[in-house]
Amino acid sequence: MRKETLWEAKKRQNPEHSAWYIERFEKMREQGADLAGEARLIDAMLPRGARILDAGSGPGRVGGELARRGHDVVGVDVDPDLIAAAKKDFPDVPWFTMDLAELDLPAEGIAEPFDLIVSAGNVMTFLAPGTAPDVLARMREHLAPNGRIVVGFGAGRGYDFGTFFEDASAAGLALQQKFSTWDLRPFDVESDFLVAVLGRR
Repeated sequence: MRKETLWEAKKRQNPEHSAWYIERFEKMREQGADLAGEARLIDAMLPRGARILDAGSGPGRVGGELARRGHDVVGVDVDPDLIAAAKKDFPDVPWFTMDLAELDLPAEGIAEPFDLIVSAGNVMTFLAPGTAPDVLARMREHLAPNGRIVVGFGAGRGYDFGTFFEDASAAGLALQQKFSTWDLRPFDVESDFLVAVLGRR
């Protein structure tokens, strides 16, 4: 039986949570906030037209921007309301409602591996407890042989950075780089955010 994610639990407690989340970023965009930092980094790591999986896409903020920059993007999120918002704003991108712990895009007709998988927005901290190793293993299965996974999340959200590194290793992934921000500032023991670049071991 599938475990409830922490995002779904939050939404169960507050049915308006998804609508608030969508509106929050719409307001930030209207106010001129820079919402493309993650997408700029991912774009710089790849040739034009690369295949990218936005894992935990939300309303498509990162994946939609990457598609706009000329990449072949697929997005997945567990929240159907967020996926509906992504489809509305970026109708040319294939979006799927799916738990990352059960990620199986070939079953949806998406068979090709991805050059890069990005998981931004603290997605890893909203998974169902204990499923992070499964999620990382599923991501690895969808990754091209020389592909990379880029994961970003903050400290103090119930998922220790050290545990994440252990889970990634257990999933057959090797840490290639780690930073404290999406604009590549160095990571150290006092960093309260992690951007990790992983590849197949």
